[in-house]
Amino acid sequence: MVLGASMMAVSVLLTASCSEAFVQDPVDLVNPLMGTASDFRLSTGNTYPAIALPWGMNFWTPQTGTKGDGWQYTYGAHTIAGFKQTHQPSPWINDYGCFSVMPVRLQEGQTPEMMLAEDARRSFFSHQSETALPYFYRVYLADHDVSVEITPTERAAVMRLTFPESNASGFVIDSYGGELQIVDDRTIIGSTSYNHGGVPENFRNWFIIRSDKAFVLTASEEGHTAIVGFSTRRGEQVNLRMASSFISASQAEANLQEAGGSFDEVKSAAKARWNEVLGRIAIAGGTPEQQKTFYSCLYRCTLFPRKFYEISGGRQVHYSPYDGLVHDGPLYTDTGFWDTFRALLPLTNLVYPEVGREIVRGLANIARENDFLPEWASPGHRDCMVGNNSASVVAGAALAGLVSDEDLQVLYKALVYGTEHSHPGIESSGRYGHEYYNSLGYIPCDVGINESVARTLEYAYDDWCIARIAALLGRPQEEIALYEGRSGNWRNVFDPGMNLMRGRKADGSFEEPFSPYKWGGAFTEGNSWHYTWSVFHDVPGLVAAMGGKENFEKMLDSVFVVPPVYDDSYYGYRIHEITEMQVADMGNYAHGNQPAQHMIYLYDCIGERDKAAARAREVMDRLYKPVPDGYCGDEDNGQTSAWYVFSAMGYYPVNPASGEFAKGAPLFSRVEVRK
Repeated sequence: MVLGASMMAVSVLLTASCSEAFVQDPVDLVNPLMGTASDFRLSTGNTYPAIALPWGMNFWTPQTGTKGDGWQYTYGAHTIAGFKQTHQPSPWINDYGCFSVMPVRLQEGQTPEMMLAEDARRSFFSHQSETALPYFYRVYLADHDVSVEITPTERAAVMRLTFPESNASGFVIDSYGGELQIVDDRTIIGSTSYNHGGVPENFRNWFIIRSDKAFVLTASEEGHTAIVGFSTRRGEQVNLRMASSFISASQAEANLQEAGGSFDEVKSAAKARWNEVLGRIAIAGGTPEQQKTFYSCLYRCTLFPRKFYEISGGRQVHYSPYDGLVHDGPLYTDTGFWDTFRALLPLTNLVYPEVGREIVRGLANIARENDFLPEWASPGHRDCMVGNNSASVVAGAALAGLVSDEDLQVLYKALVYGTEHSHPGIESSGRYGHEYYNSLGYIPCDVGINESVARTLEYAYDDWCIARIAALLGRPQEEIALYEGRSGNWRNVFDPGMNLMRGRKADGSFEEPFSPYKWGGAFTEGNSWHYTWSVFHDVPGLVAAMGGKENFEKMLDSVFVVPPVYDDSYYGYRIHEITEMQVADMGNYAHGNQPAQHMIYLYDCIGERDKAAARAREVMDRLYKPVPDGYCGDEDNGQTSAWYVFSAMGYYPVNPASGEFAKGAPLFSRVEVRK
């Protein structure tokens, strides 16, 4: 059954007859290391411990990988090379605007110049001497005999270093190829333009580091890397206050005011902020492991998209990675809508509507700064994934009453423009293949456009979303009808003879040979078994196309019954998503990748809630744990976590922009969404 009731009303029903106490201090149940036991071959989350505030502009993380490695922290590593200010949303997207700080203690025979090399300054560490919480990180660096503690603000952080007895203590600053300048014996400023795309030529991140102990410049290398030093007593603590800005060096110094208190004061404020945000969803009952998993997932849901704006003179301002200028107002980035439109943004709108409102205000600002809305932003347009699911994000926020009339007009214009244009050089923004889609009603599989069925299905759903926005704006009926008609284009890639989605040629014939087990080709990181169900907006239509409820249910059952066989010929090797499907032991159901994540709840849409509940509970119980290998695939900016949060509450947004929820199997005896 699909519900249109608000989650708040549902919460009241869940709490009416139960007496267990709600969890207190939920932040202390979070394990930021969940998902960090990952690598290129197998993802158990592909996460890193983000020491940050919710939606913070800057995160901090220990760096176990080498400079430039997308897997910047992996649980199986034994050494740390630095502590990095990071903006990385995914190892596949990599980082930008980053720099690192590494405390060191020179030993006999070592020179300061040696410490400039990343491998030379590395230190062994143990998880037994590591504490990771969202608001606090601590680790002991064995080779330097230094304890490191970090606590964050939104745009700054304080690092507390506890040194040994030494006349050669200090720290290394690595600007990742940028510039460094010693301002005085306590202050360093720098900048970095390090990035992997998505920026104009004038992109730069300015940063400032201020020490409460005077230092001397010991050595530097072309201004990119430097080591400063001082003498220390055993147990002496040195505090570094660090901040950055995408606007200017002076703005970085202004941002440093966020970290003006003592280490413990900043830490206490960060903890209180996390408890406030995580406490928006109060839970009671369940096992300790379920509670830890829930809040570890909710933590991931409140990291991205991140704020990309700063405060100047009491007003919000942002550097735009879309036109290279500085503008008033908010902007958010580091999210791929192909992932997060499904559950993360609906969860944000539901539980944190003030953030959802600000995110969509930022999207309207982007529409004013260039022609296209982003589909994968980091920090600007990135060429990754398919669909223009910004339409779903805007529609969901608009239907929830979170968008002003003025902004909605701007956003609608950008969405319509995107249906008729492709971003030059970036297939992900706008609509790649729109000429075929708008004329034929689908993208052919034989015209040189990859992943044609996936694009067709997502464009059709996006057109449904655009039609909803057009109706809200009171656009002419023929305009609304155009997008409503195109929302049915999913039928053009549905093969009724096989009850599966299938590549279709320009002449109208279906692709031969065809295997529902073939990944890629006409699909994106999946196969026909996964994409056949991507008709979020017209489940009754898909049921009818399959010949009715009984056939639909049999086909859905088959996904979990057929063996986890695969065809990887499109890629030429087994991509990690295939491996994650295999090891999950759920047939061809691939929960570790987003296209399959709503499928379980389609059982509820045909009146088989028990099957939806059983499958959802199996996934929650087996495929999520609050441990380093706790996910069953890429966590992807909160989307895979949002599936768990919704499912643990007992609901899921099959159609993300509709405001409706399918029923599942709640884990807890009491759930309350607090506004």
